Amino acid sequence: MRYRELGKTGLQVSEIGFGGEWVDGTPEEARVIVSAAREAGINIIDCWMPDPTRRSNLGDAIEGERERWIIQGHLGSTWQDGQYVRTRDLAQVKPAFEDLLERFHTDYMDIGMIHYVDKPEEFDELMADSPFLGYLRELHASGAVRHIGLSTHNPVVAKRAAQHPEIEMILFSVNPAFDMMPATDNLDDYFGEAGVAAAIDGMTPERAELYALCEETGTGITVMKGYMGGRLFDAATSPFGVALTPAQCLEYDLTRPAVASVMVGFSAPEHVAEAVAYETASAEERDYARVLAGAPRHAYVGQCTYCGHCAPCPKGIDIASVNKFYDLATMYDEVPDSLLEHYRALGATASGCIACHACEPRCPFGVRIAEKMAKAAVLFGC
Repeated sequence: MRYRELGKTGLQVSEIGFGGEWVDGTPEEARVIVSAAREAGINIIDCWMPDPTRRSNLGDAIEGERERWIIQGHLGSTWQDGQYVRTRDLAQVKPAFEDLLERFHTDYMDIGMIHYVDKPEEFDELMADSPFLGYLRELHASGAVRHIGLSTHNPVVAKRAAQHPEIEMILFSVNPAFDMMPATDNLDDYFGEAGVAAAIDGMTPERAELYALCEETGTGITVMKGYMGGRLFDAATSPFGVALTPAQCLEYDLTRPAVASVMVGFSAPEHVAEAVAYETASAEERDYARVLAGAPRHAYVGQCTYCGHCAPCPKGIDIASVNKFYDLATMYDEVPDSLLEHYRALGATASGCIACHACEPRCPFGVRIAEKMAKAAVLFGC
């Protein structure tokens, strides 16, 4: 298992994470799944679920080894009259969070997540010294929450979170289909006709800007919906009209800027095995680009997806990384110092390109790489 630093939190998280939503069977079944995740090297769990069964299943399964797990625990997800209710009412939020701590046999959450904010106006209201934020600040000051995060599906909200000084990371929905979708506060839009139509429209500027902003501010991203609810595994339900594998979806997610870990839902040990197989998969097995390039519907022509097919460069240039930093830098009026530093650290920069064009026939999406290298050399000055 490979590990990545989660933004500016300083936490080292496994690039395959554990989304606990589907651990709703028996306690023994949960222990088997958690054991498989542990043995694979997974060390981060997301628990947004308020119901007692899932919380107790996970909490009991990791009892006695709390320090090896990084837990994203959500505030604002409550269990009322046998149903999930998202609320900011502290009369409900406080006991729900206390219940989370109790069922996980702990006195702290590594990351206290502001649960599910998809409307920009709700974000503004919450972060304007609301009672909810005051409670979260109290938890942070006491150590009951060690870092503060936020979950959202809306890139507009995510951008505001990345700019907020108290929010260190976001849980955000990332996959090649969602990256085509314009900002919306209605999650159902992503799975309906609008999602299918978006597959031929190209990556939306809101998402490109979000990735750039998170990279600049050091706001880490953990991923939800990385498989698009399994729809990407079936050509009949994929908006591209072609099926992807778990390894291909994970490769796409983990090559987005600022992404540290993908929260994968496990309901059986074999689901753990399918996901962690990514760690030893060959480049061919991880290759989403060739599949998307041959899809009946896609809008990636001319766009670098950082897949790495352009390698090797005779001058040793990491073309995918240069393109990534270039794309991020073009989101700003001036190149941020942090991006310039990362770019220079590559060693072989775009200025070393001899325009041999050897890389271009290997690109699945027809990117004019030599032209882009020339633009990058001008933009970065080297």
